[in-house]
Amino acid sequence: MHQDSPRLPDTRPQETIVKFFRLIPHCPLPQRADRAAGGLLPTRAFRYCEPMTTASAFGWYAFAPLDFSVVWDGVDILWTWPDADSWYPLDAVQFPDFRKTFDASCPEALRGYAPPFLSAPPEPGLLKIWTGLIARTAPDWRLLVRAPANLPRSLNFEHFEGIIETDRWFGPLFTNLRLTKTDIPIRFRTDMPLVQLQPLHRSVLDDKMLNSFEIGESLDDLDASDWQAYHDTLVAPGGPQDRERGLYARTSRQNAKKGSPSGTEEPRR
Repeated sequence: MHQDSPRLPDTRPQETIVKFFRLIPHCPLPQRADRAAGGLLPTRAFRYCEPMTTASAFGWYAFAPLDFSVVWDGVDILWTWPDADSWYPLDAVQFPDFRKTFDASCPEALRGYAPPFLSAPPEPGLLKIWTGLIARTAPDWRLLVRAPANLPRSLNFEHFEGIIETDRWFGPLFTNLRLTKTDIPIRFRTDMPLVQLQPLHRSVLDDKMLNSFEIGESLDDLDASDWQAYHDTLVAPGGPQDRERGLYARTSRQNAKKGSPSGTEEPRR
């Protein structure tokens, strides 16, 4: 009599929110995002502005798997990379030599389905870049793919943001860019974060939750408890000249250790 195979226990640590899989050999691995934004955050902000450092550290960096450049003439996109001997028209291209690597490792039914590294969608000036990664998140967790927080932005392109249901969709981790300059080489480097990946729980994306908000339209809508909170935030700690520097940051860190909400002291920038 046929019997179902016993179900193996899930031995993955329950606290793991996301697992990244590197498909392109030797491409940069993801890294935890940095409170100092890779050392590019102003020193005063790093020391005293907890909101900025918290936002900078929220998530993980992913990188381009190859140094490469593109040029957009307003209609067509050309691309090149350090070992290339020319510029090539961009439609959809594989990472150099990756197709063979993929086909040699994947099941037979998947041969020929290697993801493209770069592609140019039909809309003018759009560029799709694969990070070389696939991500799987814990149930009910998604990944927000966005520009790296608080890093200097290029004037040559803009990031589109997207939220991917990585708890059920196991596919290439891409980002979409809009090129904003024509007729100049736009360079992408492996040593600078291409995107920041941030975890979001499904519950915070629910329409019921997002539609549950109120608006106070004037000063008259502030009640006594609101005015007291305003006093505690801006008046009680002292004037701008004698207020303790870094009070918000210190209080936030103390509350984080206690597992309680952040304090209400003024963020000092």
